[in-house]
Amino acid sequence: MSDELLSFEPATGEELWRGPASDVDAEVDIARRAWPEWASKPVTFRTETLRRFADRVKAEGDALADLIARETGKPMWEARTEVESVANKVDISVKAYAERTPNRRIEGAMGLRNAVRHKPHGTLAVLGPYNFPAHLPNGHIVPALIAGNSVLFKPSEKTPATGARLVKLFHEAGVPKEALRLVIGGPETGKALAGHPGIDGLLFTGSARTGIAINRQFASNPGKIVALEMGGNNPIVVWDTADIRTAATLVVQSAFLSAGQRCSNARRLIVKQALADGLIEEVRNLSNRLIVDHPHADPAPYMGPVIDNEAADGLTESFLVLMSNGGQVIRHMTRPNPARPFLTPGIIDVTAMPERPDIELFGPLLQVIRVDSFEAAIAEANNTAFGLSAALIGGTPQLYDQFWANARAGVINWNRPTNGASSAAPFGGIGLSGNHRPSAFYAADYCAYPVASSESDALRASIGVGLRDDPNEGPKLVRKGFL
Repeated sequence: MSDELLSFEPATGEELWRGPASDVDAEVDIARRAWPEWASKPVTFRTETLRRFADRVKAEGDALADLIARETGKPMWEARTEVESVANKVDISVKAYAERTPNRRIEGAMGLRNAVRHKPHGTLAVLGPYNFPAHLPNGHIVPALIAGNSVLFKPSEKTPATGARLVKLFHEAGVPKEALRLVIGGPETGKALAGHPGIDGLLFTGSARTGIAINRQFASNPGKIVALEMGGNNPIVVWDTADIRTAATLVVQSAFLSAGQRCSNARRLIVKQALADGLIEEVRNLSNRLIVDHPHADPAPYMGPVIDNEAADGLTESFLVLMSNGGQVIRHMTRPNPARPFLTPGIIDVTAMPERPDIELFGPLLQVIRVDSFEAAIAEANNTAFGLSAALIGGTPQLYDQFWANARAGVINWNRPTNGASSAAPFGGIGLSGNHRPSAFYAADYCAYPVASSESDALRASIGVGLRDDPNEGPKLVRKGFL
């Protein structure tokens, strides 16, 4: 394991940050020791501390957005929306904690009370992704801290600078340094943290491959909470609509927002055969107009680079594989600068391919599939082991009801992009997309566990049946025909 981790700007290749790798054992020990004191604080104290964190994020918003843009390559306008989401997460999480994990008392007979209260798990590890290096881990960290857990946060090895800045803002707001620890390192550090006996659970956002490995790792230890959000091979279905231009805009937003590096991006466009030619032409024309440039460019780009050259190489190779196995190119994916990971949107018709790979191609690559019936569209939408997001564009309320009832996904939208999700709602998927522990508003559910209690101020007990009159007589088995 390297003693130091470096971060580079995708758009320029320049070094952005470097820092020493963490000692996982030492960090876990610190967080575990800090947990009881943090958990003992009133929830009002913890929530006010985190509200101060939101204020710090707003005060440092421009600098944080600039750092996110430089480290991920995403445009500044998009980095600013991520910073807004980080700040807004606190109030949403406070509301979610009150609604999802409330303390309740139910009065019973003779002064008996039945209570339901929630306890934090203890020390939780958070593994963050690179595509939203502040917003997505923050979506675990804030509710975990509100619930009274201590947290060990390992950012992606590709975006450690943003992770370090985020933790610094928490500490400046008053979250004890011992209760929130930054763990720096690569994949081996992540494995060591996930497998450490000192953690009480793991909150993960990332690839299905890593999530499956984590799931196997925790399978023999049901006492530890595991929440997995693992991306998707998401379908967007376009059906009967006269507004082809708006439909094309929704398709482009779904497929190419964040350079295709959102887990909720559309990977597959499923379109009615009668609409296909006109829609595809509009999608291609709009894609041709998308500006791909560095984060601070003027005019502002719609897309920046993907995260690094390795990712760009893999996506380019995937496009060539689809093309060589029967895919018909609609728009070539190109790489304007071979030295940097900028990619233009790629669109390919895979209808004629006998077998379509069911993988998450994490970048600006859209596959098109033409179908003749709505039933075939739903079947094609469900032709995946993933189940995160799905959208229907066009159609009638009756068709949407049919789509909603039969589409296998945790987020199902109508006349909205696949990546349009509200923070005030749960976010997660089924199949290879998650393990039925949705995040966003429902993150409170996996950050604390319910405890049911039956309570009385006075001792009361009686046994009303099955007692002998003579207390001195020993117990006997009395059954007809036995004695």
